[in-house]
Amino acid sequence: MRPRVLVLRALGLGDLLAGVPALRALRRAYPGHELVLATPAELAPVAAASGAVDRVLPAAEPGRAVPRTLDWTGPPPDVAVDLHGNGPPSHRLLTRLRPRKLLAFAHPGTPEVDGPPWYAREHERDRWCRLLRAYGIDADPTDLLLPRPPGPSPAAGAVVLHPGAGAPSRCWPVERYAAVAEALRCRGRRVVVTGGADEGDLVARLAKLAHLPDTDVFGGGLPYDRLSALVADAHAVVSGDTGIAHLAVAHAAPSVTLFGPVPPSRWGPPALPRHRALWHPGPDGDPHGHGTDPALLRIGTEEVLGALDALDALDAPGETP
Repeated sequence: MRPRVLVLRALGLGDLLAGVPALRALRRAYPGHELVLATPAELAPVAAASGAVDRVLPAAEPGRAVPRTLDWTGPPPDVAVDLHGNGPPSHRLLTRLRPRKLLAFAHPGTPEVDGPPWYAREHERDRWCRLLRAYGIDADPTDLLLPRPPGPSPAAGAVVLHPGAGAPSRCWPVERYAAVAEALRCRGRRVVVTGGADEGDLVARLAKLAHLPDTDVFGGGLPYDRLSALVADAHAVVSGDTGIAHLAVAHAAPSVTLFGPVPPSRWGPPALPRHRALWHPGPDGDPHGHGTDPALLRIGTEEVLGALDALDALDAPGETP
């Protein structure tokens, strides 16, 4: 049996995409090992697209919690890597499998884990690359692009609006998305709306407010290949701090991302002209809160339209996206 590396990152789409640089670093460090990623089963196509993962071990728990168990069979992992959090629950989940080596951040609750310190305000991509570098593994946080999916886009060249997010605190008001949609359509732009499997009502409300035709409404959760193609060929993607924003980064698609409870210094896109992160500085909020964060409410529709205008200007001669 091939030696195996088990990586724990049982979180969401954006989390997995932020972890792609670390996964690729592990692939290079252990070329002869089978790299097994413990993550939700629905993220298997994303893991495959990274080119770093051999197999997904389905693992998920409500509320982004650490899975209670992993369906691991056979000998213990040769290497286990905690890309889920800073422990101790994730440490203990992995140590129960008796790996020969565990790569993880230090935590006072698990003093037996001799890892580097955790910095709460570190950018997510940088954090996991720093973890690996502490163990002698070279990792590049900019190694995050995905290949374009093979299928056609359902709406090539459209501006994609995605009003949902993992929590209400990261959702910009739907009325403001509708105002952006109407302004863009007046300029001759095609606007489409996307939403997750449980965001059908939100998507339908935005479509109604913006008077969008049914052909431009993709609610109920597009399959990953179609969503990926839609984003890859989008004129721009406008969303809150959620998975589709990270997908736009992965496909180098122009994007405008609206930040509220958490600043872009921790979850934002790379500092490239094609990615615009809008944020009004203030105290940190609750990224899992039940009401729209006050900082997010300070972003107005004209600010979003201005950011989209700036992206359009990149098409001018002499500009570099």
